[in-house]
Amino acid sequence: MATEIRVPTLGESVTEATIGKWFKQVGDAVAVDEPLVELETDKVTIEVPAAAAGTLAEIVVKEGETVEVGALLGSIEAGSGTAKAAAPEPKQETAVAQASAPTAAATSKEAAAQSAKIAGEGPIEERKMPPAPSAAKLLAEHNISADQVTGSGKRGQVLKGDVLEAIAKGAPSQPAEAPAPAAPRTPPSPADAPREERVRMTRLRQTIARRLKDAQATAAMLTTFNEVDMTAVMDLRKKYKELFEKKHGVKLGFMGFFTKAVTHALKEIPSVNAEIDGTDIIYKNYAHIGVAVGTDKGLVVPVVRDADAMSIAEIEKEIGRLGLAARDGKLSVADMQGGTFTISNGGVYGSLMSTPILNAPQSGILGMHKIQERPVVVGGQIVVRPMMYLALSYDHRIVDGKEAVTFLVRVKESLEDPERLVLDL
Repeated sequence: MATEIRVPTLGESVTEATIGKWFKQVGDAVAVDEPLVELETDKVTIEVPAAAAGTLAEIVVKEGETVEVGALLGSIEAGSGTAKAAAPEPKQETAVAQASAPTAAATSKEAAAQSAKIAGEGPIEERKMPPAPSAAKLLAEHNISADQVTGSGKRGQVLKGDVLEAIAKGAPSQPAEAPAPAAPRTPPSPADAPREERVRMTRLRQTIARRLKDAQATAAMLTTFNEVDMTAVMDLRKKYKELFEKKHGVKLGFMGFFTKAVTHALKEIPSVNAEIDGTDIIYKNYAHIGVAVGTDKGLVVPVVRDADAMSIAEIEKEIGRLGLAARDGKLSVADMQGGTFTISNGGVYGSLMSTPILNAPQSGILGMHKIQERPVVVGGQIVVRPMMYLALSYDHRIVDGKEAVTFLVRVKESLEDPERLVLDL
């Protein structure tokens, strides 16, 4: 008996995925829960395990193709016998066989084609499947006809990725007032062409690019800056880092302090923890903090849920777990959803200052930067202190300048006097 392999539920708002890699080939033995195929969504990369032991009998969807939730990927045959080939080559026929009367299968095919003609649908081979629902939605949003897009799905079906590719190439929309397509790329010189390499963007990278551009186009983004003296936090870490690690089993880093400082500031300035939904503002009475993590596949933002109710030790443990899962490609969809505010630490790469882009639909993101010794004036004296620039990018549609500056000042005060975090001040 065959066990079907289907695309699992991918999480809220995720309707399709791209086949990243098949770990098994047709005919390979598989064990229960053994990873069979890797799926790339616009949020995470997940593995689909085998629901039964046996032999991989069929692969329906090839690597690079886009599938929707519930789509058939392949099948597993019980037992360890030889599996059928995914697409066997037709046998060579003799001249006598080729000249013989049509087979029953061919006759059936002709009858089906004739029925289709009677129904006014044309030959079956020539009929194209309608665009996938997600592709149809995108076509409507950009006023593009399906005839303008080359479909890569079965029977020429137009998939969401095909529409995105067409838009990127500057597919003209129907209305005359639509934005003009992007200028075509200038061909390289004959000397440079052999030294270039064209690689298709991964689904994750395409989504990152699209969401960042959408955030710039939608939100009224503005960035305000401040700087923080990290002396107190660094002294506290130095004093307690060994005892902290021994008791909690995790290193005491900077992210625990920053996350805690942010949650305190969000309670005072709730608009930074809110989002716009049409003409409404949704205030979040909880703090799910997204922590930007760089991976070899791109930037991902796993979420520390209910960070406002956690201790610094609990925050450090959760950040450690999420960071490891991100680098190993094992983040779940649940790990990526529901963030209300994001912290991005460009300082680990040496960034001195930046203007982070909002993680829509959030209304605020805090950028941390490199700690650098600089001369500052303290009590009328010039002293050298470990300083860090902070940058808060916010949506000016919902957050006023006074609120943004106050939020950043509260974060600064908590970090320069970390006892405030303990005393909830």
